[in-house]
Amino acid sequence: MPAFTHHIFICTNQRSSENPRGCCDCEGTGKLRAAFKAGLKERQLGPLVRANQAGCLEQCEHGPTIAIYPQGIFYGGVTPADVPRILDETVIGGKILDDLLIDEQCLNNPNCEHIRRQQSCG
Repeated sequence: MPAFTHHIFICTNQRSSENPRGCCDCEGTGKLRAAFKAGLKERQLGPLVRANQAGCLEQCEHGPTIAIYPQGIFYGGVTPADVPRILDETVIGGKILDDLLIDEQCLNNPNCEHIRRQQSCG
């Protein structure tokens, strides 16, 4: 069996709505992961591309967050509506989506000036 070309890690971490860091799946529905799984199936990208549920990716202030490996791409503020574009342009086309990209200087930086506040839970 050939090696995986992409692992898409989708943060499904949940915290209370009062937490200032926010969370990536505050509703606990897994909608974002389900959108990736459906998109992969539709494009027949399995088994070379996997959409994996992940715990906290430590990019909460930029959430909802995904990480794509082995490329090392972190996207923030991701919604189910972004999934087709991520699959078509990044996974298939190799293009980085600048509007979703978490800049390297912002990774693990809760004081980053580019923080995208996620929608409130509750």
